Amino acid sequence: MKIFEKLLKNKKNDELQYLWEKYYDKDKRQVNVENISIYDFFEKKCYEHINNIAINYFGEKLTFKELLNQIDLCAKALKCYGVRENDVVSIMLPNTPEAVIAFYAVNKIGAIANMIHPLSSEVELKNTLISTKSVLLIAINISYEKINNIIDDTKIYKIVLVSPKDSMPKIKNLLYTLLKDLKNKIPKSNERYIYWNNFIERGKNYKKSVFIEKSKNDDALYLHSGGTTGTPKNIVITNESVNAIMDQAHTVFPLIGTEDTVLAILPMFHSFGLLVSIAAPLCMGATIVMIPQFDAKRFDKLLRKYTPTILIGVPTLFEALITNPYMINLDLSQVKYVISGGDSLSPERNQRLDNFLKEHNCNIRVIQGYGLTETSGPCCIGSFGSNKLGSIGIPLPSVVIKIMDHDTMEEKEIGEIGEMCISGPNVMSRYLDNPKETDDMIVKDENGVRWVRTGDLAYMDEDGVIFFVQRLKRMIISSGYNVYPSHIEEVLIKHPKVELCGVIGIPHPYKVQVAKAFIVLKKGISPSISIEKEIKDYCEKNLAKYMIPKKFEFRETLPKTMIGKINYKELEKEELNK
Repeated sequence: MKIFEKLLKNKKNDELQYLWEKYYDKDKRQVNVENISIYDFFEKKCYEHINNIAINYFGEKLTFKELLNQIDLCAKALKCYGVRENDVVSIMLPNTPEAVIAFYAVNKIGAIANMIHPLSSEVELKNTLISTKSVLLIAINISYEKINNIIDDTKIYKIVLVSPKDSMPKIKNLLYTLLKDLKNKIPKSNERYIYWNNFIERGKNYKKSVFIEKSKNDDALYLHSGGTTGTPKNIVITNESVNAIMDQAHTVFPLIGTEDTVLAILPMFHSFGLLVSIAAPLCMGATIVMIPQFDAKRFDKLLRKYTPTILIGVPTLFEALITNPYMINLDLSQVKYVISGGDSLSPERNQRLDNFLKEHNCNIRVIQGYGLTETSGPCCIGSFGSNKLGSIGIPLPSVVIKIMDHDTMEEKEIGEIGEMCISGPNVMSRYLDNPKETDDMIVKDENGVRWVRTGDLAYMDEDGVIFFVQRLKRMIISSGYNVYPSHIEEVLIKHPKVELCGVIGIPHPYKVQVAKAFIVLKKGISPSISIEKEIKDYCEKNLAKYMIPKKFEFRETLPKTMIGKINYKELEKEELNK
């Protein structure tokens, strides 16, 4: 990588030289993924630190040995209830130990895990259970009513209900029962429903071997995304794609090990949460502190209590870190890595976060990454000195990223904006039962290499470092000009009275489209004609004329997606229905 070679040339640094020779030498720039399953890979890694703590859940701790034992019991219970190789088991849980146990147990018996958001609507839940042909559902108990309303329309024959209290220490378990569980409408165990502890107990009676040997090319995991059309898709991920990420994480984060603690705040139904903040750290021997429900107001208490050495989150989570008023005197000197992904972190917010870290005795900068669910999560990250302000870094080992012309698929020159196209072991297998969408998303070149067309605009600088611009679909064409909403947002967010903003394109009688800005003002500032004029004047000074928003709308909040991104589709839908 050019950036790495430059650093070596311009600065003598023994650690940098060591990392280059060990991880980024020309002959060692690839990861060689073993021909094994996700579980098989995980089990081998566990034995390297078998007696260390794997999971901390409200103070209740599981060693890697105990975790493997629990996975084995869950696998046996699945077999007791008739789950066969290649069956689909849906997992609809928040970040609890049961979610990790179930994920690996399903893979151990050669079945496929379908990860579902616990807050999915009845329609969404019904559709994913039907489209994936799921046979068994492991779900959070508070979802019982919604499950019961749709379950007869699916092929699910058994539902395992999990309470967040199941793995809590005894006192917290009792408190949760009194304050929460007794108020929930949940059924007694019957032919269709069984509770987690009873389910696991059943596994003790299964005496046969449960491990099924699978190849790296076998289907292992279903995740979900809007794909190229915005309609829900079931994304098929193989054992190889997940294990490649585990190997890549070890390569680009060599300092993570058994002494480290990670706050698992990001949800397990999302690739970033499942693979980056949980699976990868576990494979490297770190302890995962599982947070089933994140409260931004209590963020400071989590940091003081658990003193994590690795912080992994989306930009909205780090915004909660910066704006929490109780962070005074918080010491973050123990933190080794701060990793941001899931959405782009603007240069302005990037710098704010770096300043915050410095003010709290943390001598590292935030590392920004990039990925899609269609690439099993991360494929690019600011490692080995490539974390330039506002950039998403360089491709992970064995991943190749090209900036292509959207229409001709010809490679762009250095500095030119084009569509990011990605190849490598991380790339999804396909969209389940949807060959047309698969062909739209993945193209093959003359050498047969599969490339994911991301639909994201970016450019590469002279050092090979990549800078994300925005979604291709978000680009506004106004009077023939290309208008990038993300650029307008970067300008607006620098205004001292703007807390949050989102920009979309709206119809115009002769310009085709113009920009409209939705703005959340900082606390204590109310919308007014004078505030709007002030922001308009600011835009006129800092934006080209054709980029200035035609309309401004002030809001108390902006709609968010399930992982905390601004929901531009919802803003567009609201605008369309006016």
